[in-house]
Amino acid sequence: MKLEGRIALITGAGSGIGRATAIRFANEGARVVVNDVNREAAEATVAAMGAADQRGYVHQADVSDSASVRAMFADVQQRFGGLDILLNNAGIGETGSRADYVNRTAEAQFHELKTTGKIQSHWDVTASITDEEWGQMINVHLGGTFFCTREALKLMAVKNRGSIINISSVAGLSGIPIASHYGAAKGGILGFTRSVALEVASRSIRVNAICPGWVETPMTQNFTPVLKMALISRVPMLRWGQPEEIAATALFLASDDSSYYTGQWLSPNGGIFTG
Repeated sequence: MKLEGRIALITGAGSGIGRATAIRFANEGARVVVNDVNREAAEATVAAMGAADQRGYVHQADVSDSASVRAMFADVQQRFGGLDILLNNAGIGETGSRADYVNRTAEAQFHELKTTGKIQSHWDVTASITDEEWGQMINVHLGGTFFCTREALKLMAVKNRGSIINISSVAGLSGIPIASHYGAAKGGILGFTRSVALEVASRSIRVNAICPGWVETPMTQNFTPVLKMALISRVPMLRWGQPEEIAATALFLASDDSSYYTGQWLSPNGGIFTG
């Protein structure tokens, strides 16, 4: 097993990519701290580990709250004596009225292109983003990545080893027209990844990022069939990615197989971005 005896903490592990990775890590021998803002979701992830569920440990915390993050890492240190792997995965997507607006506009554009070949329904997302929406998106994705990395480095520096994996997105590589605040947060994660990787390389602590393409997760389940079809039509492999495929990439970056990788990003995206 590739992670035998290692301690891993995965944020946002109550569903999607986080859950798939927690299960994969536990089956590879790691003891996994399953973090989520929703305790029941985190507990369901541990239950889904099957025979490896004794390796799962739930810790409920909001990663955008630095005090909660400090308390979580203090608990990890007390219970396990250190940390070998951190996966910064916790994130949020669009909710409420803007999610409905995205679906409606995408469907309108699709219809216009099919019937007239000209788009008349324009994206007007950034002009409508409130201070609160901007702050929440940045605080959860980028702030949470910073808060957790800061605490993880304190533990990893004791033994001068470790692997930190940050979940960015193709939105951070190529942009995204339906959520500029999401694209900004994911782009910021890439810059943060590179900078911290350079800072801690001498300690043999590796810091890398994963930039998934469109993946079937609860974050995308509210997309209408028309929007899903429009998105996947642009993916050369013509299908959605699965959380387990991203988990396989995370396992590579967490294990010794990637021992000479740091400051890098890997993008399992079906060919939608090849830069």
